[in-house]
Amino acid sequence: MNDEENNNIKENDSGDHDVVIEKDDTLDDSVVAEENAAETIKKLKDKLRECALEKQKNLDGWQRTTADFLNFKKQTEESQKEFLTYAKEAVLGDILPVLDSFEMAMNNKEQWEKVSEEWRKGVEYIYSQLAGILSQHGMEQSTPKKGDDFDPRLHTAVGNVAVQDQALDHKVVEIVQKGYLLNGKIVRAANVVVGKYGEND
Repeated sequence: MNDEENNNIKENDSGDHDVVIEKDDTLDDSVVAEENAAETIKKLKDKLRECALEKQKNLDGWQRTTADFLNFKKQTEESQKEFLTYAKEAVLGDILPVLDSFEMAMNNKEQWEKVSEEWRKGVEYIYSQLAGILSQHGMEQSTPKKGDDFDPRLHTAVGNVAVQDQALDHKVVEIVQKGYLLNGKIVRAANVVVGKYGEND
């Protein structure tokens, strides 16, 4: 037995021998390092989890903001479109009485024939230009013909007249003022006189 082994064995008072194992510093360092590594991994996992939650939170916020912006943009565009449509309808609607005046003058055959042909052609040309502009912007006539059914959605009855022919009952018998549509929407209903079978004036 060498001196190192002798140092590891001590005799007690009873003569028995106790074996004393010296502390292995290398083993302790390894355990500590392993514990530190486990703690570090745990902290990294926690940090990664926090980052993932924060990322999802930011993503949700960005998506909500984007959706709100798109909705706002859509509403703004619709409001602008509605405003332009309303403004267009108002302006074009104000032109209709001018068109009515042209038609009234041209339909007065007796007076119309009294003016010079050149003047009539000039007025007709202006009327044609005006009607063309309205048409380009989506304005179109919605005027019934005599004998058509009276449609309260498109026509306004400004009077009734007794008719002897039952086939003309609730039919349009006279057009007082033309009706117009703007892009399919009623701008002005046609004013008409409706026949009433069996009624007297």
